[in-house]
Amino acid sequence: MDKQLQNILIITILLLSFVIPTTTYGAQDAEEMKASEHATKMIKLSAYDNSIRLARFVFDSGLTFTYPDAVRGIYLTGHSAGGSRFNTLLDLVGSTDLNAMVIDIKDDFGNITFKPDEDSPYYDIARNYIDNPREMLEVLEEEGIYPIARIVVFKDTVLAKKRPDLSFTENGQVWSNNKGDSFVSPFQKEVWKYNVDIAKMAVELGFQDIQFDYVRFPEGFEKRDEELNYTLGDYEDLDMNNIKKRVKAVTDFVAYAREEINSYGIDVSVDIFGYSATIEEAPGIGQNFSKISDNVDVISSMIYPSHWTPYFDISFPDKEPYKLVDAYSKVENEVLGALENPPVSRPWIQDFEAPWLYSGPTKQYGVAEVEAQIRALNENGIQEFLLWNAGNTYTEGVDYTPLD
Repeated sequence: MDKQLQNILIITILLLSFVIPTTTYGAQDAEEMKASEHATKMIKLSAYDNSIRLARFVFDSGLTFTYPDAVRGIYLTGHSAGGSRFNTLLDLVGSTDLNAMVIDIKDDFGNITFKPDEDSPYYDIARNYIDNPREMLEVLEEEGIYPIARIVVFKDTVLAKKRPDLSFTENGQVWSNNKGDSFVSPFQKEVWKYNVDIAKMAVELGFQDIQFDYVRFPEGFEKRDEELNYTLGDYEDLDMNNIKKRVKAVTDFVAYAREEINSYGIDVSVDIFGYSATIEEAPGIGQNFSKISDNVDVISSMIYPSHWTPYFDISFPDKEPYKLVDAYSKVENEVLGALENPPVSRPWIQDFEAPWLYSGPTKQYGVAEVEAQIRALNENGIQEFLLWNAGNTYTEGVDYTPLD
């Protein structure tokens, strides 16, 4: 915080202590005096609390970004952000109403996508995909593109192999799913700090929003939690079943991460399965939509039509992008509306095909399908969105202009 502003706040607190009387005079009985003193104390405490809240540290990266009217962004891998494709994607954003980029800083394998200093504890997990992340951010600053750092948390094959004690093991070996991916445990607070410290590196580079992904246990964990070996840490002796322990661990991580990152003056967002909004909680993966939403600045539901089985009375959601997103949005609005301080909704939408769903011709996602999803969000009052395409090849000619 600016030193001058800090001094003003301190002086304000001191003045309040003199201006607001701590004793009363006149014909007041003891009860009135007690009530007056209590009120005075509360006013002082309120003034102090507000000053401390205003005086929280705000990190100055030396870059200046303005939050857009509403974030409309695309996803970039480290390869795209650090390669020739970056300029193509810059042109896409610059020539449309898109205004943000979500960039991998810690990827799906557990690698950092740029090389930090050699004395960094993360140097050995770094890949030189983005040769100069600071220079990249300076380009985004010049172009007025809002930068969001994606940090994949508990899906981390690199850390799991390096530290099996932080992971899940089976027959003495680190467990992997059928795709060969390994996870580290949300019960392990050492893993929490490991990821939040990487997020802080991204903040210091100049990113304006930290987006945590894979904030969960492996899918289907409820079917194997008794078979795998792992420690529950501080959650071992809690008087609750395994489902509730998983939910608490994931929620506690999100709360911890937000407190740490917000202290830099930076927003925290979390990616979450869309179906989590439609049930009390996802029993295996530990995601409770309301509890996570209560502890973030932005919630990003992954609502790709291709990822839903028959739902909302829609027999084949991938073929009905508007209907799926419209139905989901109504449910999400109801769930978030029940929270005292709901986060911003910034869903992930689909800009890719899903051939694995079809035995014949695959439903193509082009201009009409992408615009249909955006229209469904806008009609339900959701103005922000992110486009996902794993290869970072986005449909040309889409009108991203928000509805009036």
